[in-house]
Amino acid sequence: MKHIVSFSGGKDSTAMLLMMIEKDMPIDEIIFCDTGMEFPAMHRHINRVEKYIDREITRIKSKKTFEYFMFDYVKKKGKNKGKKGRGWPDSKIRWCTGALKTDISQQYLANKKPYTLYIGIAADEQKRILKKKEKKDIFRRYPLIEWGITERQALQYCYDRGFDWEGLYKLFDRVSCWCCPLQPLRELENLYLYFPDLWERLKEMDKRAFNQFRADYSVEQLEQRFEKKLKNYSVSFFPIKRKEAEKK
Repeated sequence: MKHIVSFSGGKDSTAMLLMMIEKDMPIDEIIFCDTGMEFPAMHRHINRVEKYIDREITRIKSKKTFEYFMFDYVKKKGKNKGKKGRGWPDSKIRWCTGALKTDISQQYLANKKPYTLYIGIAADEQKRILKKKEKKDIFRRYPLIEWGITERQALQYCYDRGFDWEGLYKLFDRVSCWCCPLQPLRELENLYLYFPDLWERLKEMDKRAFNQFRADYSVEQLEQRFEKKLKNYSVSFFPIKRKEAEKK
């Protein structure tokens, strides 16, 4: 039986991994599924974790990019057969999770059965557990739930060990894909304010997509909204001015 850690790089999976090592639990492999749309700081964090634990983290990635699926993928069946591009994902059709994470990890793990997969979901997020039919050769464990570790406790645990994601958790509740349309407006505003290079890329992607970034706003409309709000505050209101960020 192999013991495999599913490592996203976020606070919960990082805390789980570090706790498992501290408890001397068996770990045969640590896998990180790279969507290609993570914050650059996330990749640097993963490198630091790898150095800290002195163990290799296996990086797996789709041969096709997020932008390929969004703009060039051709649907092969169904009522939209032949349609090019999947467009922006939304709450009903989160194709990105399947195409860039679930499918890739399942393909990678297919030849590793039997195995136990350790998943970093905190005790106060049990609703995120996917209800899947258990298979005799695949077992899932949620150590943070077993230990009663909440999201806040997991984050503090990581901070106490020197991991700060270069401040990402000060701006975002979730630090996975920076281009996610499902982010709250507050977090999209922070993306606009502190990551102008990523914001410009987001605008270009929205211009190319057949569907609008969000049902309520395009990226251009969001920018107008945020600019209007900025004018109502003193520039010193923000820890980092947007113009200063653009120079970096």
